[in-house]
Amino acid sequence: MTKQHAPATLRNREAIADVLAGELPARGDVLEIASGTGEHAVFFAERFPALHWHPSDPSAEALASIAAYRAEFTANNLAAPVLLDSSAPATWPVTRADAILCINMVHISPWAATLGLFAGAAQILGSPAAPLILYGPYLEQGVETAPSNLEFDASLKARDPRWGLRHAEELDSLASQHGMTRSARHALPANNIMLIYRRI
Repeated sequence: MTKQHAPATLRNREAIADVLAGELPARGDVLEIASGTGEHAVFFAERFPALHWHPSDPSAEALASIAAYRAEFTANNLAAPVLLDSSAPATWPVTRADAILCINMVHISPWAATLGLFAGAAQILGSPAAPLILYGPYLEQGVETAPSNLEFDASLKARDPRWGLRHAEELDSLASQHGMTRSARHALPANNIMLIYRRI
């Protein structure tokens, strides 16, 4: 098993964790969608020992990396990673969660992945207070987009025309279709934000 490394993880994990401290439940199960290398999962499982962390990813390489990090993790609140494609919520291997966290996936995936993310969240989040938490760069009405984010958006679309920064208002509309509403917006460093959705 080969551990992978995402340099951005070290730069953003503390800021993300500070917001999570006020948004996650005191205890319960957190499903992380698109866990990538697994570095966030390990860090958050250590930071929030009363929560049981469930990492997932659709990539075999990512699952191997998560498993390698987990093999070195000494606590017992980090579950084995599971194969999960957010665009197919009917086949998600997790059937209930007290929170869902999705970091840097919405803009680096086809729109179908986001459609499935909200559909799946509506199915498995256990209570109205259970949050769906999204982190990344987004476009927002009335908020000037940083030049670096515009350049990033162009580079993503050049790599895959199905990718690109999404409008936060489109996510709000999608949430509404699934009986959810945005309960909070948090500005984070490097022109990223966290959007929190809960059941209406």
